[in-house]
Amino acid sequence: MKKGKRYSQAFEKIDREKKYLISEAIQMLSEFPHPKFDQTVELHIRLGVDPKKADQMVRGAIMLPHGIGKEMTVLVFAEGDKAEEAKKAGADFVGMDDLAEKIQNGWTEFDVAISTPNLMGKVGKLGKILGPRKLMPNPKSGTVTMDIEDSVKESKAGKIEYRIDKYAIIHTNVGKVSFKKNQLTENIKSLVKEIVQNKPASAKGKYIKNITICSTMSPGIKIDAVALVKEL
Repeated sequence: MKKGKRYSQAFEKIDREKKYLISEAIQMLSEFPHPKFDQTVELHIRLGVDPKKADQMVRGAIMLPHGIGKEMTVLVFAEGDKAEEAKKAGADFVGMDDLAEKIQNGWTEFDVAISTPNLMGKVGKLGKILGPRKLMPNPKSGTVTMDIEDSVKESKAGKIEYRIDKYAIIHTNVGKVSFKKNQLTENIKSLVKEIVQNKPASAKGKYIKNITICSTMSPGIKIDAVALVKEL
């Protein structure tokens, strides 16, 4: 696929053989030609784990120090008092059977799904739709819970989930290009520190294999992962 002029101009500025310090990479992102919208900054981290082994799954959720620059659309599967709690906490969509029917028909216009534990039997039937879109509620990420109020408020504020894909890579957002450099740096360090702390006991060899940063419309910049981990 042919890349645009901005992408090509940015690509020419990157030394493909070099691994940049995080400060250098963030500076480069800010200097690339920008489109008219505020781009999302993405981090892609390849880990030395085997995604096929259950004891080497790396996943979790984290509130980044400066959020991600977006208020999330939150859906809650709940009934009765918990449904009312979700509405008061600011959830955008609350219900069960009505929402399940919409999702079965292909609707997924939300960023986060939360459920009370007692409804997971019904929610589980939506796995084929929610799973591939990384929208399935999960206890490990705090989205299967009876503490609906806190979960909704954290999600609305930009709490992010992360998990490895089938290639053992974590893809996640860490902010916006308009963020101050120290805000992006602190968000990235918080995320990487969390992932390092969640290293599976059964994982052997090099854990953080490589890290790449990019914005929505830019090429990736390789980060010096060893230097970054030393700064944590």
